[in-house]
Amino acid sequence: MRLFAAIVALLALLPAPALAWGDYAHRQTARVAEANVSPASLAKIRALLAKEKELGTPKCPLTTLADAAVWADCIKGEGWRWGYTSAWHYRTAPVCEAFNPRGNCAGGNCVTAQIIRAQRMLADESLPAPIRLEALAFMVHFAGDVHMPLHSGDNEDRGGNDRKADYGIVPDLNLHWIWDGPLAERAISDPADPVVRAYSPAERAELAGGTPDDWGRESWEIARSFVYPTAFDTENLCDGTLPKKTALTQDDIVRGVPIAKRRVQQAGLRIAELLETAFAPGPLAVPDRRGDSPRPAPTVPGGEG
Repeated sequence: MRLFAAIVALLALLPAPALAWGDYAHRQTARVAEANVSPASLAKIRALLAKEKELGTPKCPLTTLADAAVWADCIKGEGWRWGYTSAWHYRTAPVCEAFNPRGNCAGGNCVTAQIIRAQRMLADESLPAPIRLEALAFMVHFAGDVHMPLHSGDNEDRGGNDRKADYGIVPDLNLHWIWDGPLAERAISDPADPVVRAYSPAERAELAGGTPDDWGRESWEIARSFVYPTAFDTENLCDGTLPKKTALTQDDIVRGVPIAKRRVQQAGLRIAELLETAFAPGPLAVPDRRGDSPRPAPTVPGGEG
Protein backbone atom coordinates (compact mmCIF):
# COMPACT_ATOMS: atom_id res chain seq x y z
CA MET A 1 0.00 0.00 0.00
CA ARG A 2 2.86 2.39 0.80
CA LEU A 3 4.49 1.64 -2.56
CA PHE A 4 1.19 2.30 -4.34
CA ALA A 5 0.76 5.62 -2.52
CA ALA A 6 4.31 6.64 -3.35
CA ILE A 7 3.82 5.92 -7.05
CA VAL A 8 0.59 7.89 -7.14
CA ALA A 9 2.28 10.79 -5.36
CA LEU A 10 5.14 10.79 -7.83
CA LEU A 11 2.79 10.77 -10.79
CA ALA A 12 0.94 13.71 -9.28
CA LEU A 13 4.14 15.72 -9.61
CA LEU A 14 4.32 15.12 -13.36
CA PRO A 15 3.00 17.79 -15.77
CA ALA A 16 -0.78 18.00 -16.03
CA PRO A 17 -2.64 16.26 -18.86
CA ALA A 18 -3.09 19.59 -20.64
CA LEU A 19 0.57 19.48 -21.58
CA ALA A 20 1.62 17.75 -24.78
CA TRP A 21 4.22 15.17 -23.93
CA GLY A 22 5.64 15.67 -20.49
CA ASP A 23 8.22 18.35 -19.81
CA TYR A 24 10.99 15.75 -19.78
CA ALA A 25 10.10 14.19 -23.13
CA HIS A 26 9.78 17.57 -24.84
CA ARG A 27 13.11 18.73 -23.42
CA GLN A 28 14.77 15.55 -24.63
CA THR A 29 13.65 16.20 -28.20
CA ALA A 30 15.39 19.57 -28.03
CA ARG A 31 18.54 18.00 -26.59
CA VAL A 32 18.57 15.44 -29.40
CA ALA A 33 18.27 18.28 -31.90
CA GLU A 34 21.03 20.24 -30.19
CA ALA A 35 23.37 17.23 -30.42
CA ASN A 36 22.72 16.91 -34.15
CA VAL A 37 22.91 20.43 -35.59
CA SER A 38 25.96 22.19 -36.90
CA PRO A 39 28.04 24.62 -34.81
CA ALA A 40 26.92 27.43 -37.10
CA SER A 41 23.25 26.72 -36.34
CA LEU A 42 23.98 26.45 -32.61
CA ALA A 43 25.57 29.89 -32.70
CA LYS A 44 22.48 31.35 -34.38
CA ILE A 45 20.18 29.64 -31.88
CA ARG A 46 22.14 31.06 -28.95
CA ALA A 47 22.09 34.55 -30.48
CA LEU A 48 18.30 34.42 -30.61
CA LEU A 49 18.00 32.99 -27.10
CA ALA A 50 19.96 36.00 -25.87
CA LYS A 51 16.88 38.11 -26.77
CA GLU A 52 14.67 36.26 -24.28
CA LYS A 53 13.84 39.27 -22.11
CA GLU A 54 12.32 41.07 -25.10
CA LEU A 55 9.56 38.44 -25.32
CA GLY A 56 8.01 39.57 -22.05
CA THR A 57 7.36 36.09 -20.63
CA PRO A 58 9.31 36.12 -17.34
CA LYS A 59 7.30 33.20 -15.91
CA CYS A 60 8.29 31.08 -18.90
CA PRO A 61 12.07 31.06 -19.31
CA LEU A 62 13.54 30.76 -22.78
CA THR A 63 17.30 30.65 -22.33
CA THR A 64 18.03 27.20 -23.81
CA LEU A 65 16.73 25.09 -26.66
CA ALA A 66 15.28 22.74 -24.03
CA ASP A 67 13.32 25.71 -22.65
CA ALA A 68 12.08 26.35 -26.18
CA ALA A 69 10.65 22.83 -26.29
CA VAL A 70 8.28 23.57 -23.39
CA TRP A 71 7.73 27.33 -23.71
CA ALA A 72 4.55 26.97 -25.81
CA ASP A 73 2.98 24.88 -23.04
CA CYS A 74 4.18 27.23 -20.30
CA ILE A 75 2.51 30.28 -21.84
CA LYS A 76 -0.86 28.54 -21.69
CA GLY A 77 -0.91 29.75 -18.11
CA GLU A 78 -1.66 33.24 -19.48
CA GLY A 79 -4.71 32.35 -21.51
CA TRP A 80 -5.78 35.97 -21.80
CA ARG A 81 -2.65 36.61 -23.85
CA TRP A 82 -1.92 33.32 -25.57
CA GLY A 83 -5.27 31.51 -25.74
CA TYR A 84 -5.38 31.81 -29.52
CA THR A 85 -2.48 29.34 -29.75
CA SER A 86 -4.33 26.42 -28.08
CA ALA A 87 -5.45 24.82 -31.34
CA TRP A 88 -1.90 24.93 -32.67
CA HIS A 89 -0.77 21.96 -30.55
CA TYR A 90 -2.65 19.20 -32.37
CA ARG A 91 -4.39 18.13 -35.55
CA THR A 92 -6.54 15.18 -34.59
CA ALA A 93 -7.95 12.99 -37.35
CA PRO A 94 -10.54 10.26 -36.76
CA VAL A 95 -8.95 6.81 -36.72
CA CYS A 96 -12.19 5.43 -38.17
CA GLU A 97 -11.97 7.51 -41.34
CA ALA A 98 -9.43 7.81 -44.13
CA PHE A 99 -6.62 10.18 -43.21
CA ASN A 100 -7.16 13.69 -44.56
CA PRO A 101 -3.96 15.77 -44.45
CA ARG A 102 -5.96 18.97 -45.00
CA GLY A 103 -8.69 18.30 -42.45
CA ASN A 104 -9.17 20.00 -39.08
CA CYS A 105 -6.91 22.94 -39.86
CA ALA A 106 -9.16 25.89 -40.67
CA GLY A 107 -7.15 29.06 -41.12
CA GLY A 108 -3.89 27.25 -40.43
CA ASN A 109 -4.89 26.66 -36.79
CA CYS A 110 -3.29 23.25 -36.36
CA VAL A 111 0.08 21.84 -35.46
CA THR A 112 1.34 20.97 -38.95
CA ALA A 113 0.54 24.37 -40.42
CA GLN A 114 2.14 26.14 -37.48
CA ILE A 115 5.38 24.18 -37.80
CA ILE A 116 5.66 25.41 -41.39
CA ARG A 117 4.71 28.97 -40.48
CA ALA A 118 7.16 29.09 -37.58
CA GLN A 119 10.02 27.74 -39.69
CA ARG A 120 9.37 30.36 -42.36
CA MET A 121 9.40 33.14 -39.75
CA LEU A 122 12.56 31.77 -38.16
CA ALA A 123 14.28 31.77 -41.53
CA ASP A 124 13.34 35.39 -42.30
CA GLU A 125 16.25 37.48 -41.07
CA SER A 126 14.37 40.68 -41.89
CA LEU A 127 12.08 40.03 -38.89
CA PRO A 128 13.02 41.36 -35.43
CA ALA A 129 14.98 38.89 -33.31
CA PRO A 130 12.25 38.48 -30.64
CA ILE A 131 9.73 37.51 -33.34
CA ARG A 132 12.15 34.93 -34.69
CA LEU A 133 12.82 33.64 -31.17
CA GLU A 134 9.10 33.16 -30.59
CA ALA A 135 8.93 31.29 -33.90
CA LEU A 136 11.87 29.13 -32.85
CA ALA A 137 10.09 28.14 -29.64
CA PHE A 138 6.81 27.37 -31.37
CA MET A 139 8.54 25.33 -34.08
CA VAL A 140 10.55 23.22 -31.66
CA HIS A 141 7.55 22.53 -29.44
CA PHE A 142 5.05 21.79 -32.19
CA ALA A 143 7.47 19.47 -33.98
CA GLY A 144 7.48 17.49 -30.75
CA ASP A 145 3.70 17.60 -30.43
CA VAL A 146 3.01 16.20 -33.89
CA HIS A 147 5.05 13.08 -33.06
CA MET A 148 2.86 12.11 -30.11
CA PRO A 149 0.34 9.65 -31.59
CA LEU A 150 -2.70 11.03 -29.80
CA HIS A 151 -2.11 14.54 -31.11
CA SER A 152 -3.08 13.10 -34.50
CA GLY A 153 -5.25 10.05 -33.84
CA ASP A 154 -8.69 10.44 -32.29
CA ASN A 155 -11.70 8.21 -31.65
CA GLU A 156 -14.30 10.78 -30.59
CA ASP A 157 -12.47 11.18 -27.27
CA ARG A 158 -10.24 14.26 -27.72
CA GLY A 159 -7.21 12.15 -28.57
CA GLY A 160 -7.73 9.76 -25.67
CA ASN A 161 -8.31 12.47 -23.06
CA ASP A 162 -11.84 11.18 -22.45
CA ARG A 163 -10.77 7.54 -22.00
CA LYS A 164 -9.83 6.65 -18.44
CA ALA A 165 -6.97 4.17 -18.24
CA ASP A 166 -4.98 2.48 -15.52
CA TYR A 167 -1.22 2.42 -16.06
CA GLY A 168 -0.08 -0.81 -14.49
CA ILE A 169 -0.97 -0.47 -10.81
CA VAL A 170 -1.59 3.28 -11.09
CA PRO A 171 -5.33 3.89 -11.54
CA ASP A 172 -7.48 6.48 -13.25
CA LEU A 173 -5.14 8.32 -15.57
CA ASN A 174 -6.31 8.79 -19.13
CA LEU A 175 -5.02 7.29 -22.35
CA HIS A 176 -3.70 10.59 -23.69
CA TRP A 177 -1.80 11.39 -20.53
CA ILE A 178 -0.24 7.92 -20.35
CA TRP A 179 1.34 8.46 -23.77
CA ASP A 180 2.24 12.05 -22.88
CA GLY A 181 3.82 11.29 -19.54
CA PRO A 182 4.75 8.00 -17.88
CA LEU A 183 5.06 5.87 -21.01
CA ALA A 184 7.15 8.44 -22.88
CA GLU A 185 9.37 9.03 -19.86
CA ARG A 186 9.93 5.32 -19.34
CA ALA A 187 10.79 4.96 -23.02
CA ILE A 188 13.61 7.52 -22.94
CA SER A 189 15.09 6.89 -19.50
CA ASP A 190 17.35 3.91 -20.21
CA PRO A 191 20.92 5.04 -19.44
CA ALA A 192 22.27 2.07 -21.41
CA ASP A 193 20.63 3.37 -24.60
CA PRO A 194 20.38 7.15 -24.35
CA VAL A 195 18.30 9.11 -26.83
CA VAL A 196 20.44 12.25 -26.48
CA ARG A 197 23.55 11.70 -28.57
CA ALA A 198 24.95 12.40 -32.00
CA TYR A 199 23.27 10.10 -34.50
CA SER A 200 25.08 8.58 -37.45
CA PRO A 201 24.15 9.56 -41.02
CA ALA A 202 22.57 6.12 -41.45
CA GLU A 203 20.44 6.57 -38.33
CA ARG A 204 19.34 10.02 -39.43
CA ALA A 205 18.44 8.66 -42.86
CA GLU A 206 16.23 6.04 -41.21
CA LEU A 207 14.59 8.20 -38.55
CA ALA A 208 14.36 11.70 -39.97
CA GLY A 209 13.07 13.32 -43.17
CA GLY A 210 9.56 13.96 -44.42
CA THR A 211 7.17 16.87 -43.92
CA PRO A 212 4.93 17.86 -41.00
CA ASP A 213 2.00 16.27 -42.84
CA ASP A 214 3.98 13.03 -43.09
CA TRP A 215 4.73 13.14 -39.37
CA GLY A 216 1.09 13.68 -38.54
CA ARG A 217 0.08 10.76 -40.74
CA GLU A 218 2.64 8.54 -38.97
CA SER A 219 1.21 9.47 -35.58
CA TRP A 220 -2.35 8.88 -36.79
CA GLU A 221 -1.37 5.45 -38.07
CA ILE A 222 0.26 4.53 -34.74
CA ALA A 223 -2.86 5.61 -32.89
CA ARG A 224 -5.08 3.65 -35.30
CA SER A 225 -3.02 0.47 -35.51
CA PHE A 226 -1.42 0.29 -32.05
CA VAL A 227 -2.51 2.73 -29.34
CA TYR A 228 -6.25 2.13 -29.40
CA PRO A 229 -6.25 -1.60 -30.31
CA THR A 230 -3.66 -2.35 -27.63
CA ALA A 231 -5.31 -0.30 -24.91
CA PHE A 232 -8.71 -1.89 -25.50
CA ASP A 233 -7.64 -5.36 -26.72
CA THR A 234 -9.78 -5.08 -29.83
CA GLU A 235 -9.63 -4.40 -33.53
CA ASN A 236 -13.23 -3.15 -33.51
CA LEU A 237 -12.46 0.51 -32.97
CA CYS A 238 -15.27 1.89 -35.05
CA ASP A 239 -18.45 0.15 -33.92
CA GLY A 240 -19.12 2.54 -31.04
CA THR A 241 -18.52 -0.07 -28.36
CA LEU A 242 -15.18 1.10 -26.93
CA PRO A 243 -15.60 1.56 -23.18
CA LYS A 244 -14.75 4.80 -21.39
CA LYS A 245 -12.33 2.95 -19.11
CA THR A 246 -9.52 0.48 -19.75
CA ALA A 247 -6.23 -0.70 -18.26
CA LEU A 248 -2.80 -1.04 -19.79
CA THR A 249 -1.14 -4.25 -18.72
CA GLN A 250 2.60 -4.58 -18.19
CA ASP A 251 2.80 -6.31 -21.58
CA ASP A 252 0.95 -3.40 -23.22
CA ILE A 253 3.40 -0.95 -21.67
CA VAL A 254 6.48 -2.95 -22.70
CA ARG A 255 5.22 -3.13 -26.29
CA GLY A 256 4.58 0.61 -26.35
CA VAL A 257 7.98 1.65 -25.04
CA PRO A 258 10.01 1.25 -28.30
CA ILE A 259 7.29 3.05 -30.26
CA ALA A 260 7.32 6.01 -27.89
CA LYS A 261 11.11 6.08 -27.88
CA ARG A 262 11.30 6.10 -31.66
CA ARG A 263 8.86 9.02 -31.82
CA VAL A 264 11.02 11.07 -29.45
CA GLN A 265 14.13 10.27 -31.50
CA GLN A 266 12.37 11.15 -34.74
CA ALA A 267 11.09 14.39 -33.30
CA GLY A 268 14.56 15.42 -32.15
CA LEU A 269 16.26 14.64 -35.44
CA ARG A 270 13.53 16.31 -37.46
CA ILE A 271 13.78 19.42 -35.27
CA ALA A 272 17.48 19.43 -36.13
CA GLU A 273 16.58 19.33 -39.83
CA LEU A 274 14.05 22.14 -39.44
CA LEU A 275 16.69 24.26 -37.74
CA GLU A 276 19.37 23.55 -40.31
CA THR A 277 16.99 24.36 -43.14
CA ALA A 278 15.81 27.60 -41.50
CA PHE A 279 19.37 28.79 -40.93
CA ALA A 280 20.69 27.75 -44.35
CA PRO A 281 21.82 30.54 -46.70
CA GLY A 282 19.20 31.86 -49.10
CA PRO A 283 15.46 32.40 -48.78
CA LEU A 284 13.19 29.63 -47.56
CA ALA A 285 10.76 28.82 -50.37
CA VAL A 286 7.06 29.20 -49.58
CA PRO A 287 5.63 25.74 -48.82
CA ASP A 288 2.97 24.35 -51.11
CA ARG A 289 -0.48 23.28 -49.91
CA ARG A 290 0.86 19.98 -48.59
CA GLY A 291 3.34 21.79 -46.39
CA ASP A 292 6.39 20.64 -48.33
CA SER A 293 9.39 22.93 -48.03
CA PRO A 294 11.36 22.85 -51.30
CA ARG A 295 14.65 23.80 -49.66
CA PRO A 296 16.39 20.54 -48.68
CA ALA A 297 17.90 20.20 -45.23
CA PRO A 298 21.69 20.55 -45.27
CA THR A 299 23.82 17.62 -44.22
CA VAL A 300 25.02 18.10 -40.66
CA PRO A 301 27.90 16.42 -38.89
CA GLY A 302 27.10 13.53 -36.61
CA GLY A 303 29.01 10.80 -34.87
CA GLU A 304 28.34 7.10 -34.95
CA GLY A 305 26.58 7.29 -31.58
